Amino acid sequence: MESQNNTKSLEIGQRILSKNDKIAMELRKMYAKDNLFVINLMSSPGSGKTTLLENIAKNKLLDFCVVEGDLQTNRDAERLQAYGVNAYQITTGDACHLEAAMVQEALPNLRTQGELKDFMFIENVGNLVCPASYDLGANMNIVLLSTPEGDDKVLKYPTIFLCADAVIISKADLIEVFNFKVSQVKEDLEKLKKEIPLFLISDKELESQRKFCAFLQQNKEKNYVSSHTF
Repeated sequence: MESQNNTKSLEIGQRILSKNDKIAMELRKMYAKDNLFVINLMSSPGSGKTTLLENIAKNKLLDFCVVEGDLQTNRDAERLQAYGVNAYQITTGDACHLEAAMVQEALPNLRTQGELKDFMFIENVGNLVCPASYDLGANMNIVLLSTPEGDDKVLKYPTIFLCADAVIISKADLIEVFNFKVSQVKEDLEKLKKEIPLFLISDKELESQRKFCAFLQQNKEKNYVSSHTF
């Protein structure tokens, strides 16, 4: 009886993911039509995703719009709107991740609020597990690892780092304070056979933000599309 239940659960899970993948394919076409280069930002809560976007807006490093994902409140969207960013908030309730259908429904609302820019960031719900299973059709999937979280997360949460087209170590000005070993992160990414760019970013160091945004601009010009299969 238990085996039959497990089989049914697997079949249901496969159908849900298949539906998500189909919508993600539709989203890719929509992004291309609007000339949007889309970045799916994933991390644990409090890693600095919104702060990074605030700094990009404040320092006028990229023209972008944002789809925000959180369980509750519009706070992150409001933070970015204060800098003139076209930001639309998705509140997921109990869901610990965004799904392609949620982003698809959000896009018309984002359009009615203002112009869609060259870049669109999807700030996923803060979680190092669930977002790794859901394709949002993004050109790039980028994972933030904040210094206070520790340097051991890559192998503890391998699935999300396997998604990554780049990794950001955020709050890098605290590396010495927390005895954070960048070399450990590099070594663990190599164990996952992930040869991807690694950025150290601090909200106190404008140049670190510039380098990251230049990287995004270069990949937009190359029409980069992530090869990761969720």
